[in-house]
Amino acid sequence: MGEKDLGYYIDLAIQREEEAYAFYVDLAAKVADRSAKDALELLAGEERKHKAFLVTYREGGYEEGALRMNHPIDYKIAQHMEKPDIDKDMKSKDVFLVAAHRELNSYNFYNELAGLHPEGELRQLFLKMASEELRHKEKVEYLYSNVAFAQTDGG
Repeated sequence: MGEKDLGYYIDLAIQREEEAYAFYVDLAAKVADRSAKDALELLAGEERKHKAFLVTYREGGYEEGALRMNHPIDYKIAQHMEKPDIDKDMKSKDVFLVAAHRELNSYNFYNELAGLHPEGELRQLFLKMASEELRHKEKVEYLYSNVAFAQTDGG
């Protein structure tokens, strides 16, 4: 794989992270619920970190293991629940479900990019990014399940 190919994929990934950041900032501005806003602002910050990591990688500053490689749990809530429409008065659970769908799309994007490449540094980079996006999905699905299925006093 030539240097041009590598730069193309890294630039594409950076663009996706910029879009994700803008999506979360825009969504946070549209919803009224404070806890949903806080969660969306946190996700926007994570996407900004991903972009910074990718820019550093593109410029030759990649250090092995720069992203945590843990094993997130995929609750598959987004895969089984329809994505709600976005509006100003949407409930927190719907905000988290929209975010889960966004993170699922990002996970699929990076996972598919990894699948297009032979074993090596670029494939590992995309697998790490996919893992990060799955971690985000895990977080927002956790928030969704706590809001949508809140614990009652009766157990």
